[in-house]
Amino acid sequence: MTTTGTAPAGVVGKLSTLDRFLPVWIGAAMVLGLLAGRWIPGLETGLNAVAVDGISLPIALGLLVMMYPVLAKVRYDRLDSVTRDRKLLWPSLVLNWLIGPALMFALAWLLLPDLPEYRTGLIIVGLARCIAMVIIWNDLACGDREAAAVLVALNSVFQVIMFGALGWFYLEILPGWLGLDTTSLSVSGWQIAKSTLIFLGIPLVAGYLTRRLGERGKGRDWYETRFLPRTGPVALYGLLFTVVVLFALQGNQITSRPLDVARIALPLLVYFGLIWAGSYALGKALGLNYERTTTLAFTAAGNNFELAIAVAIATFGATSGQALAGVVGPLIEVPVLVALVYVSLALRRRFTTTETTR
Repeated sequence: MTTTGTAPAGVVGKLSTLDRFLPVWIGAAMVLGLLAGRWIPGLETGLNAVAVDGISLPIALGLLVMMYPVLAKVRYDRLDSVTRDRKLLWPSLVLNWLIGPALMFALAWLLLPDLPEYRTGLIIVGLARCIAMVIIWNDLACGDREAAAVLVALNSVFQVIMFGALGWFYLEILPGWLGLDTTSLSVSGWQIAKSTLIFLGIPLVAGYLTRRLGERGKGRDWYETRFLPRTGPVALYGLLFTVVVLFALQGNQITSRPLDVARIALPLLVYFGLIWAGSYALGKALGLNYERTTTLAFTAAGNNFELAIAVAIATFGATSGQALAGVVGPLIEVPVLVALVYVSLALRRRFTTTETTR
C-alpha cells in the first residue's frame, strides 16, 4: 500500500465496515462479555475448565486466530531492511524496557499508594511488553507490518530474559532503595518462554509457512489479491471473540467492584496516553516515516495482558487484587488503543514522505 502525507483524509473512509466501526463492535463485545459473565451461571467455570499455560483455552484460541492472519500478511523477505534500521530498533528497546516499566512503576506508586495489591498488579502489567494485540492495532493504523513483526519478536526475546529480573528490581530492589514497601514475585523464565512460544511462536510459524507455501504454489499476485483479502477479517473476528470471553471470565469482579476498577483505570489511562504520545513524538523527531513512527508508538504502548494475568494468577491467586489489576489492563487498553488508531490516522497528514511499505 502506498501512502503519502498529503492525501490521508480518505483513509478511514476506505476501511471496511468491520474496521470503520471497530470501536462500536469492541464496545458491544465488552458489554456482552460482562453481562454474560455476570448473568450466565457456571459460565466462568466452563470457560476455565481447560487452560493453556494458565490462560483459558477459548482465550488462547482467540489470540491465535487473531494473530495468524496479520502474521500471514508480513512480507518476510523485507525483514532485513527493518533489522538494519537502528534508528527504529534502539528507541523501541529503550521505550519498552526502560521507560515503559519505569513510567508504570511511578504512576502506580503515585496514584495507588494505599492499594498495594492493585499497585503490584499494575507494575506487572507494565513489565509485560507487547507480543499480541499490538499487531492488530498497528495494522489498522497502517503502520509498518514488517517492522511490527521484528519489534514484537525482539520484545518476546527480551521478555523471556528480562521479565523475572525486572519484576525483582521493580517490586523488591527499587522500593527498598526508596524506603517503600516491597513485594516478592516468583515467576520462572520457562513460564514466560512458554507463553511467548504459544501466543507468538505458533501464529508466527503458521503465518510464515502460509506465505512461503502460498507464494510458491500460486504466486505472489494470487496470495496478495485473493488469499489475504479472504483471511484478513478473521483477525478482527478473533479479536472480538477474545474480548467477549475475556470479559465474560471477569465480568463479576469488574461489575461488583466498580470503584476499584476506576482507581486501577486512572494510572492505566495516563500510562497509555503518555507512552503513546511520547513515542510518537520521538519517532517524528528522529525523522522516521509515518509507518515506522506509528509502529514505534503502538509497540511501546501495547502490553502483553495475557502474560500479566497469568503471572498474577499463578503468583497471587485468581481472586487477588493483583489479578484484578491485570484484568482491568485490557478493559482500558482495548478501547484506548482503538481510539489511538484513529488519532494516528488523523495525524498521517503531518508526514510528507512517501514510501511503499506493503
